[in-house]
Amino acid sequence: MSRLLRLTTIVRTALRYRLDTFLSDGRWPWPVRAVTGLLSLLPQPRAPRGQRLRNALEDLGPIFIKFGQLLSTRPDLVPADICAELSQLQDDVPPFPPEEFIAIVERALGNNVDQLFLRFDREPLASASVAQVHSAALPDGREVVVKAIRPGIERVILQDTALLETLAAWLERSPLGRRLHPVEVVRDYRHTIIDELDLKREAANTSTLRRNFLHSPLLYVPEVFWPLTNEKVMVCERIYAIPVTDVAELSRRGTDFKVLAERGVEIFFTQVFEHNFFHADMHPGNIFVDASNPNLPRYLAVDCAVIGSLSDEDRFYLARNLVAIFRRDYRQVAELHVLSGWVPEETRLADFEAAIRTVCEPIFERPLREISFAQILVSLFRTAQRFDMEVQPPLVLLQKTLINIEGLGRQLYPDLDLWATAHPYLEKWLRKRFRPAALAARVKRHGPEWLEQVPQLPHLVFRALEQLNRLDRTLQNTQAPPRTHRWRTLGAALLVAGIASAAPAWGGATSVLPSISLALCAAGGLLLLLR
Repeated sequence: MSRLLRLTTIVRTALRYRLDTFLSDGRWPWPVRAVTGLLSLLPQPRAPRGQRLRNALEDLGPIFIKFGQLLSTRPDLVPADICAELSQLQDDVPPFPPEEFIAIVERALGNNVDQLFLRFDREPLASASVAQVHSAALPDGREVVVKAIRPGIERVILQDTALLETLAAWLERSPLGRRLHPVEVVRDYRHTIIDELDLKREAANTSTLRRNFLHSPLLYVPEVFWPLTNEKVMVCERIYAIPVTDVAELSRRGTDFKVLAERGVEIFFTQVFEHNFFHADMHPGNIFVDASNPNLPRYLAVDCAVIGSLSDEDRFYLARNLVAIFRRDYRQVAELHVLSGWVPEETRLADFEAAIRTVCEPIFERPLREISFAQILVSLFRTAQRFDMEVQPPLVLLQKTLINIEGLGRQLYPDLDLWATAHPYLEKWLRKRFRPAALAARVKRHGPEWLEQVPQLPHLVFRALEQLNRLDRTLQNTQAPPRTHRWRTLGAALLVAGIASAAPAWGGATSVLPSISLALCAAGGLLLLLR
């Protein structure tokens, strides 16, 4: 019954803000066309469609507000005017009573707050749709913040996301829905918001991000106090800094905005390519600035509930794609999309290259300060989708984070040339990837897996030799001298044996094997070349 009432509220809100105008496409099923036809007789709404959608989501409550925020980060699916309006949604809801907050903390930590803390402030420091935060002090006097999950929010999330998925499944049957993949978007949203209910997960993300930037002059992440942290409550160090949106205060401190903006870009690329662990919710509310040294300002980041990472292959191909775009080598961009598996291998490269050139060339004709790196990436993914590219969730998180970082950087320093920072960084990262030390580190990391395969190597070598013998018998029918075939067979066998023995050698099993494997490979190669 409650689900039916909630659905009625959603329909009533949609009609109030005339969201039926979003269904103006004539290819809908006839019942939908009949309803929208009747509604079209009403006076047309004066407010823009993006504003009406934003107002409707605000009326429907925090879960729909967060869903709207997610949609605002998907310019590959959502029109630009709607994205701009949805980006204004604020996740700011009235706080729940401090008595309830204290009860949650005491139940989760198994002790009275007066025993756990030297001081506990009853007035909330911040209140959002999923959690609420209060300030406190530990018995040793250290200032902390206490975060707890809002009571009853899990039931609300499950109910509202189930309704959203029902609506998305209905929408997906339409021509518009097949293009927007609404079911996939809703499931991704549900996975993200349910993850936010586990504060232990957020604490682990915070600790990892802090460790990655420990002693870094670029970014500071607050310390987590694990004895007072679990799934329902998280206690971490309280930070005192200037909100990144407080430009007036940063100006008063004499902050170098060019350095601040460029450091933000450097932090992003360091997280993505060096650490492969990036803060994927870097909106202005989660970012602060330490301007104690205004010439070298330092960022501070909080709320690490949403973290992204890419596969090693995706990072490599993404970096090469971006460098190829910098060089306007559209052919390589097309080839890399196929090599990475982002688009089907049967894709016509000439057509794909032409589509990429059509998107990118007009952008590059503008001044550098007007070129949006994030929008080029969005346009590239959108173009690739026409060639059946399936955009993976990690790439969507990366795209969303880049949009936030670039928008913030341009807000702080309008002349930010993100290309000048990103291009040399990516070139340097790609060069470093192939240095002997980097290759050795990768070999050392995967050595144990290779060593597990060692017992199978003799059998594989034996099968390879059998195949080479069969090949030798086949080659007897050619005009080449039989002796040449035997040398070729021996050379191929030595090469196979050398490669097979290389796995335990690289894994660090013994100091003798590396030289043996190299010798076998060299001998086999020489026989194949000379004979």
